[in-house]
Amino acid sequence: MKFIIIGGDAAGMSAAMQIVRNSSGHSITVLEKGGIYSYGQCGLPYVIGGKINSTDKVIARTQQEFKEKYNIDARVFHEVKSIDSEQKLVMGIDHSTGESFELSFDRLLIATGASPVIPKWEGSSLQGIFTLKTIPDTEEILDYLYKGFRDVQEVTIIGGGYIGIEMAESFVEIGKSVTIIERNNQLVKIFDKELSDLIHDEAKRHKITLKLGESVEGFIGDGQVEYVRTDKAEIKTDLVLVAVGVKPNTAFSKDAGIVTGVKGAIQVNSYMQTNVEDIFAAGDCATQYHRIKERDDYIPLGTHANKQGQIAGLNMVNLHKTFKGVVGTSIIKFFDLTLGRTGLSEKEAEGLNMPVSSVTIQARNIAGYYPDAKKMTVKLVYHKENHKLLGGQIIGESGVDKRIDVLATALFHSMTIEDLLDLDLAYAPPYNSVWDPIQQAARKAT
Repeated sequence: MKFIIIGGDAAGMSAAMQIVRNSSGHSITVLEKGGIYSYGQCGLPYVIGGKINSTDKVIARTQQEFKEKYNIDARVFHEVKSIDSEQKLVMGIDHSTGESFELSFDRLLIATGASPVIPKWEGSSLQGIFTLKTIPDTEEILDYLYKGFRDVQEVTIIGGGYIGIEMAESFVEIGKSVTIIERNNQLVKIFDKELSDLIHDEAKRHKITLKLGESVEGFIGDGQVEYVRTDKAEIKTDLVLVAVGVKPNTAFSKDAGIVTGVKGAIQVNSYMQTNVEDIFAAGDCATQYHRIKERDDYIPLGTHANKQGQIAGLNMVNLHKTFKGVVGTSIIKFFDLTLGRTGLSEKEAEGLNMPVSSVTIQARNIAGYYPDAKKMTVKLVYHKENHKLLGGQIIGESGVDKRIDVLATALFHSMTIEDLLDLDLAYAPPYNSVWDPIQQAARKAT
């Protein structure tokens, strides 16, 4: 069979490796629009912040390795422009030669990922305005910081989501003065307000200027950006990072008769199949089934991309496996704090018209009498009538990751608040209290 995969990063190469490992005698061609294969996008802010000393460190496998070791026809600078689903053809341009190409397939995987959104602001073509999604993006920012003609001191970040606050930390750690502009009234809006206040306090503690409830209207400068103009002020700046979200790369899918769903992502079933026979999709360009919402959602994360890619690859060689869905788990480091969440926030649950209750407690990550115990804020969201767990949010200096993963597992298995009390969790004073913080919250709820 002829397998074609569009996209050479997490989902695409996870699928390719499953085809290699679970079948033989097939042709596998991967068409990558850029020049780099299989790298960890989530590590890029830490390259800019200096914790990782080179973009080479985030590359898992090179194009050459895929070609020589796994016999995958891994191509670079091949941009697919259209798909003929009836004739089973993909057409596009090889940007390294400028020539067009046309390739036939038996089965096709679309793993084209997502691209950063840049609104149509006046002056957005000025130098010094960046997004962060790829290794070339990272290297352009580093060149502007260290090889440009400008002494960059004032950095403005537009968007207070995960990328925005990760990059705020990175810029602060290399000695820059940082302003975050966020049109909502809080940073990281997937957290409820009482927990977002902890994030604001941490930002201010590190001298980050917050412009909340403020909307960008354009940029001012002579060739290079000098000011960000909002609906309230003009903010002097030497560099701008735009981090207001991403959109799935699915422009060519509609002409091929491929149905899209939430936020324009390609609609897939649990086998990663689209509505068109022998065409699959996975990763940041595809939908994910949300187990708590009980409907398709769009949550573009590397964990989902790798899982969906693996499952797509298995199904492409008829080894049937289903994607079990997501519960909305994520975690991030922000200076001395770890921010973890899973499931639904209280405002999300209310927006879905669920009868919802919640409880928020202050706890310690380990036994309170043990040295260096750290504060932890825990919020549980649950169904008011049947007490089924709907979500959890935890912010603290240590131990957040362990508890969020317990809550994510509980959500996956539709556990109740009472079920949390029955869990046999590890205890010793250097690691936990007799009652784990999530169990303390559950006790208060019951």
